[in-house]
Amino acid sequence: MTLTSPPGSVDTAAPTKGHRTGRWIKDWRPEDKEFWTETGAPIAKRNLIWSIFAEHLGFSVWLIWSVSSAFLLAMGFQFSVEQLFFLVAIPNLVGSLLRVPYTLAVPKFGGRNWTMVSAALLLVPTLGFAYAVTNPDTPYWAFCLIAATAGFGGGNFASSMANINFFYPADKKGAALGLNAAGGNLGVSLIQFFLPIIVGGAGIFGLVKASEGGIHLERAAWVYAGLAVAATVAAYFFMDNLESAKSNPREQLSVLKEKQTWIMSFLYIGTFGSFIGYSAAMPLLIKVNFWRQPLPSITGIGINFAFYAFLGALVGSMARPLGGYLADKYGGARITLFAFCGMILSTLTVLFTLSKLTVLPPPPAPDAVAEIAKDPAGFQFPEAVVTAIDANKDVFPWFLAAFLMVFVFSGIGNGSTYKMIPAIFRKDALRDTDPDSPERELALHSQAKKASAAIGIIGAVGAIGGFLIPITFNSPWVTEPLAATKNAFWIFTAFYVVCAIVTWAVYIRKRKGANADAGYVGV
Repeated sequence: MTLTSPPGSVDTAAPTKGHRTGRWIKDWRPEDKEFWTETGAPIAKRNLIWSIFAEHLGFSVWLIWSVSSAFLLAMGFQFSVEQLFFLVAIPNLVGSLLRVPYTLAVPKFGGRNWTMVSAALLLVPTLGFAYAVTNPDTPYWAFCLIAATAGFGGGNFASSMANINFFYPADKKGAALGLNAAGGNLGVSLIQFFLPIIVGGAGIFGLVKASEGGIHLERAAWVYAGLAVAATVAAYFFMDNLESAKSNPREQLSVLKEKQTWIMSFLYIGTFGSFIGYSAAMPLLIKVNFWRQPLPSITGIGINFAFYAFLGALVGSMARPLGGYLADKYGGARITLFAFCGMILSTLTVLFTLSKLTVLPPPPAPDAVAEIAKDPAGFQFPEAVVTAIDANKDVFPWFLAAFLMVFVFSGIGNGSTYKMIPAIFRKDALRDTDPDSPERELALHSQAKKASAAIGIIGAVGAIGGFLIPITFNSPWVTEPLAATKNAFWIFTAFYVVCAIVTWAVYIRKRKGANADAGYVGV
């Protein structure tokens, strides 16, 4: 890397010839301890804070449909359970696909500049959401299209993580990336916590009552549109671009040829794909299996999803920096294997609780709901529904506890896998060069760029799990919701077993003979 400023200095003046205008730091050496202590750490911390804020909003917008979809029926939209599960899955698919171009955008345009653009793009899904939910004639295909634009928020994660990866030294990447990701992941929990309150539904375990004026989903959209503007302005004033992060797309996409990129992508489907997929599906899972309320004017019976939907994402987000910290201390591969073993045991426990549930009779058909609406005061729940709901309420605490443990271990795995990615590429550089040589310095810098590109690719593939999980819960070959849920968890458990085996075989098992030094033990 060519230094264009005196050693230890930070130059945020006009960019070099042929570059765009803006705040560009030309000299950035986080592995230099003196530079890091005196100059780098405060700048990195400032960029991390505002990166977390922007990414947090991105996650909130990305998952806004996960909880709002459960309120659509209360607003008079006649969508089936299958349509609702597909609606919450669409943003996850689009968000995963956008993570690749969002990652490439950081070296192309600068981390600060792209944070501004990506935050401003959140106005598209929020304003579209506000229009759709206030128009009773909005067709289902329009809802799907608007939900797809919420994927912009999912792309934010990849660019944010790729950007922050450049700012921190190797021994602090696990904690920094864990905090950055956790701050974003918390957006899922907070949107699921506050949206029912903002829109006049219910929340805080019933301490806040539903609005007598009905549900107003557009309120949440306006709140997050305003916050998107705030994030754009904050990035403009408080974030920086790094000259050393510049790279062309061909150089970045070279990581697609790396076998380790695809192995880690597979593992990340198991950790982050589980986190985002379960977060999207949890409100509907609770609603379908534990709650009945044909009309907002009728008091529901069972477990209200609005009181509990946010808990999974909350504990998963809080566990992510713990996974990064443990990975820094004990090694990412060991903690990742521990996380997958925990997810296996947790999903098996969830399956045990599901075996204790009573199958709920199907909800009333649209014609029956229309009849109920004519005289809601005279409606009484059928005895079979009341009996099944009462039985399932007793099982719910155990179901929730087991499900939350799945989130805890997925969060730990999220933090540890993101520690592994830069460690893998760094190990390649150390293996192929001599200590204290110029070649090693160049190799470490080149591998840091590859690691940031790989983070985006791996994040993109992993996020596909957020689409597959809701779709699997809505298995078209299983007509009864509870049976579909059980089948899905069996599939997920088997997948986690495979992930644990791969983690052990590739990153923990010690090799012998001529290949003893070729592995990645200790990453």
